[in-house]
Amino acid sequence: MRNDGNLDDPFGSGRPTDRSDDTPSTNRLTTRRGLVRRTRFWAPTNPRPGRTKLAVATGAACCLGLVGVSQAGFGAPDRAAGPAPSAEVAERAEVDAASRAMARPSTAPTTPTPSASPSATASPKATAKPKPKKTVRQIVPVAGLDRTQMNNAKKIVQAGKEMGMPRRALVIAVATAMQESTLLNYASGVLPESQSYPHQAIGWDHDSVGLFQQRPSSGWGTVEQLMDPEYATKAFLSALAEIPGWQDLPLSVAAQAVQISAFPDAYAQHEWRAGEVVAEILG
Repeated sequence: MRNDGNLDDPFGSGRPTDRSDDTPSTNRLTTRRGLVRRTRFWAPTNPRPGRTKLAVATGAACCLGLVGVSQAGFGAPDRAAGPAPSAEVAERAEVDAASRAMARPSTAPTTPTPSASPSATASPKATAKPKPKKTVRQIVPVAGLDRTQMNNAKKIVQAGKEMGMPRRALVIAVATAMQESTLLNYASGVLPESQSYPHQAIGWDHDSVGLFQQRPSSGWGTVEQLMDPEYATKAFLSALAEIPGWQDLPLSVAAQAVQISAFPDAYAQHEWRAGEVVAEILG
């Protein structure tokens, strides 16, 4: 509409295309059967810019509304009219649903369980019964001897066994010690040195010392050696072994051949007691 109240003639000389303030038209090319037809959409002319913009906006809104209606009208039937899912698709959907419902195996690394050692799984072995400890037989004094005398007799028997001497030699040695020292380790009052070694009595028979009253001056050994019961016994038995046929000699004769005593027959009185002592020690 013009400002003077007259209607614009779209086909007259005052058409919007002849005016410099008209809004440019939008051209659309449509191809049909090889022909090109130009369609011109005219926007309503309005000398006022504000009204022109309003008209253009209103037209654009209408066009958009028509497009939305057309899409809504034609889109819904297309989706409704689409083909139903085939049996294969339905079956695959059921398989997928079942697989999702199943518990999935864990992918976390697992620590291997150590295998039981053979010793842990094997049946326990029957524990062997501990062997009874060998008890040492207690040797008791016999033949009227006390503990000190019996211990000295034991040392004589042990020394003779180490030398491999027979039982008869052991009895002769014990009987000789009974006569010479009453089975006590004697020191000598004449030899003060002898008293510095373990002893159980002191004698005054010259320089005689020890269980067998052997004299250092006669070449039996040193004072220290003769005060040792083991050494003194081995010295006596070594001398006895040198006597020819000593095994068949009477005890007093065999002992006298070694000792050269002033009382040669005195040894025989101790034979039975010496035999009893050796029997107790040897068991």
